[in-house]
Amino acid sequence: MEQDSSLTTEAKTELLKDYLRNRAESGNLYFKSKFIAADVGLSPKEIGALLAKIRIDSTNDFQLEKWAYTSATTWRVIPAQA
Repeated sequence: MEQDSSLTTEAKTELLKDYLRNRAESGNLYFKSKFIAADVGLSPKEIGALLAKIRIDSTNDFQLEKWAYTSATTWRVIPAQA
């Protein structure tokens, strides 16, 4: 996916949330920003900034936590329990 710099921060946040929600449907998802950047169409730096915001803001769809750090932050997405 090509990066779209015309998107607002809110639109980018929703795009990233949708991506994470869909990828975590079958269980926990572990990822680094640099490895999903092309899929989402955002830079790793943008994703990192948005993840920090998403982590602080509550969402009913999933939990987001910093899971580990090895050359870059590894994030863990825990899907909401039905």
